[in-house]
Amino acid sequence: MKDTLSLTWENRFASRADHMKSSAIRELLKLAELPDFISFAGGFPAPEFFPAKEIAATIDGICDSQSLQYGPTEGYRPLRELWAQRLGRKVEEVLITTGSQQALDLLGKVLVEPGSTVLVENPTYLAALQAWRVYGAKFHGTELDQDGLQVDKLPDQGQFLYTIPTFQNPSGATLSLERRHALIEWSERNQMPIIEDDPYGALRFDGEALPRLVDLDPHVVHLSTYSKTLAPSLRVGVLVGPAQLICKLVQAKQATDLHTSTLNQRIAFELDSNGYIEKHVQDLRRVYKERRDAMVAAVRKHFPPHTKMIVPQGGMFLWVTMDPDFNSVACLERCVAHKVAYVPGNNFHPYGVDLHTMRLNFSNTQPEMIEEGIRRIAEEL
Repeated sequence: MKDTLSLTWENRFASRADHMKSSAIRELLKLAELPDFISFAGGFPAPEFFPAKEIAATIDGICDSQSLQYGPTEGYRPLRELWAQRLGRKVEEVLITTGSQQALDLLGKVLVEPGSTVLVENPTYLAALQAWRVYGAKFHGTELDQDGLQVDKLPDQGQFLYTIPTFQNPSGATLSLERRHALIEWSERNQMPIIEDDPYGALRFDGEALPRLVDLDPHVVHLSTYSKTLAPSLRVGVLVGPAQLICKLVQAKQATDLHTSTLNQRIAFELDSNGYIEKHVQDLRRVYKERRDAMVAAVRKHFPPHTKMIVPQGGMFLWVTMDPDFNSVACLERCVAHKVAYVPGNNFHPYGVDLHTMRLNFSNTQPEMIEEGIRRIAEEL
């Protein structure tokens, strides 16, 4: 056999590959498959409430040549029309994406220049940071409190602002009505585009519903998803924005995946348009409220008395703040050995410096296991 030189790839990677890092959450999810492991790490919906029978019945009714064929990049038109009607927009202003994560990637591809500054909440959704770092984004983080983003501390320059105003990931905070109006005024004054990510808005179980930012200003780019209200594996997201932006995003999507699965889009449309999802979400709200209450009670019972947390009115996450000298990364290593996991808070910060916080997911775990998992973490604190 002739000797051959082994092919190496390191010197062939594009420079932007240097910005690609593995997601801390995706790595932690591998541990969840271990026996008796309790994971508060992923943003997982409750699997026992996945509507498997309803989805199977829907597929039986719609699985025809149209569902199995290529489709338009913009998305399945009836689904786009449903969202256009829901938000009072034109169908040309709606794009169906392969999950909200693809929407974030497409926005980065179209809007982010190397070195441009993206304004974000501090902390913010780590996969948004992950998506836009690939395109060379720099980040300016503005602090949160229990009423959400501190609008008066926002700078007046940047490429755009990315915000999760309702049950923010990871903090669980909700932007108050007063601040929502202030944010729209700030955007108009500075001619600053706003990207509103709203994956959890339907999962409210306390308090009064607040208007979405896109309801207050049609210039806001609005992202939504069926991952939290139907099933994550369908990978059906929705992006609503000005037609000029949609046109460019469609061009970017054509080069990425041609179109989102037509079959999955039709499943989402059928179960949304017939009112099933609205009824299904009522069950999720009840269950998630019970699990949030169980986690809050367990943290208060087992964690040190000086522990701080924002009790969310909805969503899927509890954000816990410990003493400044606490190291959540080092503690996680001990917790994993004890078969329990969370996500250290530094992953959600643009600068990666916050080590005394942690994000805990409550939606994916039964109340009795929440109590046990929190007890295990407390033993390692």
